[in-house]
Amino acid sequence: MERFDRKKHWENIYQNKDLQEVSWYQPVPETSLDFIEQFKLSKSAKIIDVGGGDSLLVDHLIDLGYQDIAVLDISEMAIDKAKKRLGVLANKVKWIIADAAGFKPDCVYDFWHDRAAFHFLTEEEDISNYLNTAQQNLSKNGVLIIGTFSPQGPSKCSGIEIKQYSEGSMTEKLKCYFDKIRCVEVNHQTPFDTIQSFVFCSFKKK
Repeated sequence: MERFDRKKHWENIYQNKDLQEVSWYQPVPETSLDFIEQFKLSKSAKIIDVGGGDSLLVDHLIDLGYQDIAVLDISEMAIDKAKKRLGVLANKVKWIIADAAGFKPDCVYDFWHDRAAFHFLTEEEDISNYLNTAQQNLSKNGVLIIGTFSPQGPSKCSGIEIKQYSEGSMTEKLKCYFDKIRCVEVNHQTPFDTIQSFVFCSFKKK
């Protein structure tokens, strides 16, 4: 059977939908910003937003004065939209076009953030590759944040299957690589006035 072409799928999504027309749109990514505040990140901390695409977290990080930000997405179209939105501020960001499952970083990060990219990895090989890369490329005192749909959330997003996680199942999946710090459950209101249930967990390297 032909392997699903993730990149083609996401290029098509971003080609045909504006930012306010996607379910994950958040004017203010409060949960992510709360985690950043909790860990008192230095303004010079190396931050990567995996699957960040055209989302607005990068805008808020720039506004807060963070100086070393990378945004990764599989979709070149998503990144082009973010660059256009930011204008000259886009020069403050390192933009990476890559599949999260096959990403090969060229540096070590202090803060690895992933809101709703990880749950699109449904094959065990892709999941293991992702987690191994995150573990190898996170600094000694670095923090990993992952947000996914919970068991009460959708089983599909943008027309494709996702993998739901609870606090327990996410902790179990990451236990070979990371120790859990804390988890929170979040109800995200979409632009279509529906509610999606997420679980966000923070981890540190073993």
